[in-house]
Amino acid sequence: MNYRPSLPLVFFVLLLSGSVFLGQAQQAAPPRELRVLFIGNSFTYFNDMPAIVEALAASQKKRLVHQSVVFPNFSLQDHWEKGDAERAIASGKWDFVVLQQGPSALEESRRSLLDYTRRFAKLIRDAGATPALYMVWPSKARFGDFDRVVESYALAAREVQGIILPVGAAWQEAWKLDAKLPLYGEDQFHPSPTGSYLAALVIYQKLFGDSPPGPPAALKPRSKYLEKGLITSEHAGTLRVAAREANRRF
Repeated sequence: MNYRPSLPLVFFVLLLSGSVFLGQAQQAAPPRELRVLFIGNSFTYFNDMPAIVEALAASQKKRLVHQSVVFPNFSLQDHWEKGDAERAIASGKWDFVVLQQGPSALEESRRSLLDYTRRFAKLIRDAGATPALYMVWPSKARFGDFDRVVESYALAAREVQGIILPVGAAWQEAWKLDAKLPLYGEDQFHPSPTGSYLAALVIYQKLFGDSPPGPPAALKPRSKYLEKGLITSEHAGTLRVAAREANRRF
């Protein structure tokens, strides 16, 4: 004898399933606003990169509230000893605190990156935030260090179970698509506006959990580095693909 559930029972099961799926969808929805503290050096403040992330968020009707503690040539050890970063972590209700220092390919600088990432991560988690590691890149003169730089930052993020922002890896992905992309600035170490725009795409996508937005011409930036014509639409499309691929890898 075949069993046929009553209509009220079927309706109840469907309603329960729908509630579960709705709850999962609500939990998975990208945030509309984030509070982010950037701790780093000129790799962060060149071309006003955090403001580019803010513009990307605004283009998607989202809001990035951000603050930066950045000084030229500073390592995380320098920030730890100066104390401004520690006070900033404690002063704001941050969602993420982004940590960044130099390439850290050499063994000594890698150890320092890992050591001070651990120290800062405790402060960050005690303040209710999540640590995020902004992976950078080597100078063009030390291009062969690229894989070591990527590895150092990936190790640091894994060490503290933090978020990895794989900007250096995104530069590699971008050059696979277009080897002539001008990601380096004039000194062949700091980022060009194009390089900083790619960094912002990676950071926006990873923190907001959303696809990288459209071309710069569609944005309303607070930063002059997104003015129309500075980054071409052709380059912008390539950079979005590179950002997505790097975030997929990490």
